[in-house]
This record gives sequence, structure tokens and C-alpha cells, in this order.
Amino acid sequence: MTAARPALSRRLRLMGAAISIGAATVLSSVPAFARGPEGIADTAEKVIDAVVNISTSQNVEAKGGGGAMPQLPPGSPFEEFFDDFFKNRRGPGGSKGGDKGGDFQPRKTNSLGSGFIVDAAGVVVTNNHVIADADEINVILNDGTKVKAEVVGVDKKTDLAVLKFKPPKPLTAVKFGDSDKLRLGEWVIAIGNPFSLGGSVTAGIVSAKNRDISQGPYDSYIQTDASINRGNSGGPLFNLDGEVVGVNTLIISPTGGSIGLGFAVPSKTVAGVVDQLQKFGELRRGWLGVRIQQVTDEIADSLNIKPARGALVAGVDDKGPAKPAGIEPGDVVVKFDGKDVKDPKDLSRIVADTAVGKEVEVVVIRKGNEETRKVTLGRLEDNDKVQQVNAKPKDDTAEKPVTQKALGLDLAALSKDLRTKYKIKDSVKGVIVTGVDNNSDAAEKRLSAGDVIVEVAQEAVSNAADIKKRVDQLKKDGKKSVLLLVSNGDGELRFVALGVQ
Repeated sequence: MTAARPALSRRLRLMGAAISIGAATVLSSVPAFARGPEGIADTAEKVIDAVVNISTSQNVEAKGGGGAMPQLPPGSPFEEFFDDFFKNRRGPGGSKGGDKGGDFQPRKTNSLGSGFIVDAAGVVVTNNHVIADADEINVILNDGTKVKAEVVGVDKKTDLAVLKFKPPKPLTAVKFGDSDKLRLGEWVIAIGNPFSLGGSVTAGIVSAKNRDISQGPYDSYIQTDASINRGNSGGPLFNLDGEVVGVNTLIISPTGGSIGLGFAVPSKTVAGVVDQLQKFGELRRGWLGVRIQQVTDEIADSLNIKPARGALVAGVDDKGPAKPAGIEPGDVVVKFDGKDVKDPKDLSRIVADTAVGKEVEVVVIRKGNEETRKVTLGRLEDNDKVQQVNAKPKDDTAEKPVTQKALGLDLAALSKDLRTKYKIKDSVKGVIVTGVDNNSDAAEKRLSAGDVIVEVAQEAVSNAADIKKRVDQLKKDGKKSVLLLVSNGDGELRFVALGVQ
């Protein structure tokens, strides 16, 4: 036994050496791989002349008295230094800051961004926020040539803009690729004007697709770890074939610099917007005329939909295209114009991208069965006004209504006094909520006094007894939740699923 030990030790030492050699081989290959594919340089060289800098200026009123601060592009390394210097220096009269006691004087502010040429006739795509409110816009070509540009059209909802300028020489234009074909981990290249350093090339991978970061109604960003910084806005994101697959629009960063969380509008969206802006100077989006909400697991269980999917129709516009097509509140849209609808955002994007006036098939689930409806789309009118929820004033002098409890709610018949107290329109029918148990599921789902229950389990109700009867029956049937159709005072509907056990 003892004689075998030296041989075993020698074998272990040899194995250790072999493992060390193997590890060294693996480690030595990492730096070479980390540089990325060899094609990056070739691609960048091919497309860089199509990438431009966007310079804008705007006249603003500013207080005089402390001397003019040099106009530096946002993100410039010297911006913070000059900002501190001019704000903290003493101006005339000894006042600190130099801006007290002075007169308002017009001055120019400058900013820089990025863009790219999509037509050799001088058509440029950039972000709307790069050129918003600008009095003058200039396009700076890769060789330094500076040309004045004008706005063809903008779309605030996707933060895109199209510019046009007169080419001083033959231009290089780039084409859009198919962003839907991007794969996670695929290499991409960002070219732009970060911190005023024009013609900067960075590379990274596609970190995620279809990101919704609550920046707009049609969020579906490409996430990338390619370095994107201030000044990159409006610049292109390329695949290795030199096709534009996105427009770099924003970053998430606590410092203002790149931490590997950059977001680009996908080319599929950009191409459609650019086409319409060139044709019409504005966006003409499709309109279905419904209000929709998420199909939660509880709502899906109540509607016998497995798995939870689609967009739940909470309301139908009386003047919209969905009304004559027979789409009703409670329908769940699972397919639109041949495209699957996974959630409400999907439906919003698909409808908006569909041509106005086109007849499409809409597949809905109604009471557990699939039905197909044909709808001719209308045009969505832009409305940036936010609808305010009517306040529900307290009126302690009104006669206390007769109430009944169910589902953690105090329920009462809709009387004239209650309509007046909670500002309920005459067109709203159902049972009014006069109180909510703070520890109930209803409170968690944000039901409140003044809400009106219109339907329970897709059946209309007119009094509290109807609701209690329906809930008791669902309990006997072993249901875990009940689906309520709830209206506010203005008649706007939403669905709420509450636990019944």
C-alpha cells in the first residue's frame, strides 16, 4: 500500500500540471474573444460616412450681469467646470453668482446629438428630443462639412424626427435591417457623437429585446451594452452587415455616463415612422376604438382563459370602429390582423402600425369561445392631454344610504343623492360602492367609494342582492375569484378580479 503512494503522488502532480495547462489555454483565449468579431472594423469603415452630428441652437432669455458663459455642448468635459465658475463668481455690485440684479437678455444655447443619412438626397433620421424647440439645425458630415437642415416631420410618441438638407457633395446612405431577426447576444455597433466626440464607434451585444421601460405608449426597445452616452442620441445601431437595426435613444445611468444599459428604437418601428413622415409630414396611426387592460392570472381564471394572454377590452368607444364590428367589453383580443397579441402593449403597437382604413380580422375570446370579427380601422387622433379622475367630494350631510356588504365592499342602490354626491353620470347603471374594507382584496385592487359595479361574472347587476347572490353561487361552484366590471363616474370601465374564498 505504501509503495503505491509515490506513484499516486506523481500521477496527481501530472494531472495538476495538465489541468493548469488546460486552464491557461482557456484563459489565453478569453482576451482574443473579448475583442469581438473581426468584421467590426470593416463594417464601421463602410458606414461611418453616413453617420452625422446634429448641431442645434435656440434663443432663450437669460439674466445678464455676470458675463456670458461659454456655450458648451451638454456632456462636454468642461461643462461642469465653467458652470461652477460662472454661477459662483461675483458679478457687478458684489452679488454672488453674477445673475442678480441684471436684465433679461437673449442668448443662444447649443446642443449636439447624432443622426444618420437614409437617402443620398439628404434625408437624415435622428431623435425628436435632439432637435426639439431648435431655432436652427445644422448637419455636420463626417468630414466636418456643416449644412443647414430643416425638419420634415417629428413623432413625439416614438421620439423620432426626419430632417432634410441640400447635399453639398455625393452622400453615403445606409439601409434599415430587420430588427425582428436580431438575436440575444448578437454583436451590434453604435456610432455617434458622445460628449461632442464625433465619429465614435463602440461595440457590444443585444442584451434584450422588446423592453418596455415606460417611456411611451409604444415602448419596445432593443437593450444593448454597447457604450452609449450623451450625444449618442439619434445615432444608429448597426448589425455586422452594416444595416441600421435601431436608433440609440436613451440610457439608464445614475452617473450620466454609460453603465451598459442603452436602449434603441427598433428599425421595424423607425422605418414605418420615417416612411410616414416623408409622405405626410406626420404620423397616421390606426385606431380600434377600445380601452384595454392587462389579463391578470385572476382575470384569466375568471374568464376560463389558459394561459393568461391577450388584451382585455374594458370599454368600447361609441364612435369607434370596434363598435359596429361587434366587439364588446369583456372580450379578450388574442390575435389582430394575423399577429398574436400577448398583452395590451402588443395590441397598441400592432394597431398603431396598421394602415388607416384597412379591414382586419380580430380574434377575441368571449365567454370561453374564440370568435372572429372584421374591423375597418379608423385614424388615431393625437391627444397628449392626461385625463384627470374626477374628485369624489365628501358630503356628510347627505342621507346615509341602505348598504349591504359583499367582497369587502359596502354596496348600495344608485339613488339620486348618491349620483350627486359622487358625480355619477345618468348613463352609468349598476350598484355603487360606498365603502371599502381596508384589509380586503378590494382595497388592494384600488376599488373606492364612488365606483359603480356594472357586471358580476359578465352579468349585469342592479342591486346589492344581485351581487351577493352571484358571489355565493361562485363560491358553491368552487371558483377562486369573481370578475367585476367597474365604472367610474364618467362611465369609463375597467375589469377587476376579486378573491371569493
